[in-house]
Order: sequence, then C-alpha cells, then structure tokens
Amino acid sequence: MTRVLAAVALAAWLGAAVPVPGHAGPLFPADIDLPAGFQPEGIAVGAQPVAYLGSRSDGTILRVDLVCGRTAVVSPGQGAPALGMRLDARGRLFVAGGAAGEGRVLDAGTGAVLARYQFAAPPDTLVNDVVLTPEGAWFTDSRAPVLYFLPIARDGALPPPAAVLRRPLTGDIRYVPGAFNANGIATTPDGSGLIIVQSATGALYRVNPRTGATRRVDIGRESVPDGDGLLREDHTLYVVESSRNTVAVVHLAADGAGGELVRLHTDRRFDTPTTMARYAGRIYLPNARFTATQAPAAVHHITAIDP
Repeated sequence: MTRVLAAVALAAWLGAAVPVPGHAGPLFPADIDLPAGFQPEGIAVGAQPVAYLGSRSDGTILRVDLVCGRTAVVSPGQGAPALGMRLDARGRLFVAGGAAGEGRVLDAGTGAVLARYQFAAPPDTLVNDVVLTPEGAWFTDSRAPVLYFLPIARDGALPPPAAVLRRPLTGDIRYVPGAFNANGIATTPDGSGLIIVQSATGALYRVNPRTGATRRVDIGRESVPDGDGLLREDHTLYVVESSRNTVAVVHLAADGAGGELVRLHTDRRFDTPTTMARYAGRIYLPNARFTATQAPAAVHHITAIDP
C-alpha cells in the first residue's frame, strides 16, 4: 500500500474527510507542531499511524495524524495530568495521572473515561508511567517506592478498584527524598520481569513483579542520567535522558539483569523530550520544553527520529 493510499485509509478510519492526497506538506513529517498551549508528556501509538498525547497540565488527550500532522482533541482535560500512556489492542488508553495519584483508562476513539483508579492520596504521589503486559497494566510512582498493578481479565474486562495491587519496591533501589525516582517502565525481553529507570540516580532496575524485589541492571560503569521514558524492542532498550536531550540505547540480556550501553542518540531538534513511541521504523518523542518559559500560547512539537 502506498503512503497516499495508507493516508486515505487513515482518513476513513478516523471518520473524517482528511484530504491527504492534496496535503501541501510532506507525508509523515519529521516534526509536528502541537496546538498552542498544549504541554505534552506521554505518547502512545498503536497499529495505525495515529499518536495519542497527554497534557501534563490538565490531562487533555490529543490525537495526532502521523501522516499529515493534523491534530484533534479526543478528551478535554479534567484537571488531573496525563503523563505516561499506553494503547492496548482494544483501543483503550491507559494513562498515568501524575500528582493526582490516579490511573485511568479511556476509549481512544471517543475519549470516554472507562475506569478511574485512585492509587494513592496526594501530595505524596506522582504516578508517572505505565506498561502493559499480557496480565495487566503496571504503573510507577516517582514519589512512593511502589508499583500499582491493574489485573486485566482474559476477555479484556477491567478490574474493580478493590482489585488494584500495590507492590512495594524492595531490594537495591533507594528512593531519593524530594526527587524523581521510578519513572519509565518496560518489560524484560523474555517477559519475566520489569525494567524501571530511577531519574534521580540514572540507574536502571529489574523488578520481580511477583515480589517487588529490585536489582540494579548491570551496564558496567555507565548510567542513564535523568532517565525518563523507556521503549523496548526485543533486546534493545531506548531510554530518554530528558535534560540531556539524548536517547540512550542499551542492549539488554534476555532476563534484563544486565546489558551494555551501545550508543547515545542526540538531535538538535530535541527540547527536553520525555517519552517515546514507535511507528513504521521511526520513534516519535514529544518535547516538553521544561527549560523554556511555559507561556500560555507556547507551541510544543513532536520529533521523529530514525534510531
């Protein structure tokens, strides 16, 4: 299927008359401007060339057409932030709710909130990121040494609030008071464990999901300073080093116990990127612009790279 035909198919899937064949700009642009004032953090992409972004300021969920860069609001913000996000095969967005201490699940097509889970009470919480496994969804908390787990039934049914599991983190990890601790999260290549990054120390940890026991991932003398979002593909783990405007590329062992930092990817277009999602060989990163003045009408953008 050509890119033009793919774009036409996308327009039909979105239910909108998007005249992509007559689109004046390039298809699949490497830089996509977001609406003025939208402050991005999390990003999720599924099988279609569509990205979903969450606002760290008010929780608005934005749909972005990766073919032509068109944007549309899926779910207006309701106050709670939308940080890390994942999209499942059923078209549901799992969203980390930041300082609100919650996780929520939305219908990516309609924006309807399907479920909301209060994991912890503010202010001693920052639900930062999420990863999906065959069994459910795991959320990190940057202020409390615990993971939150939503068990999902085989038929896809979401759990009641009482079924939320809180898994305290033990072992090697030591939380730094007042700092960003567990942030991005991914699964190990063999699926037996979880990988988290501690932003404050630049360390990666393997987590036993059954016990919460952590062990520092051995990558020699290297670290991933200010590590934020994680993206794993097979044995390759991508780590956003947000303030360094860098993506670290780590080759992981199957069980995630060790690895090797193989290269650092920098790009002049980066402006404190936070998280990542892949589509068709490219990695898309929203730029949070943490070092810039957050004017009400400031324009943020997505950067696409070929890793």
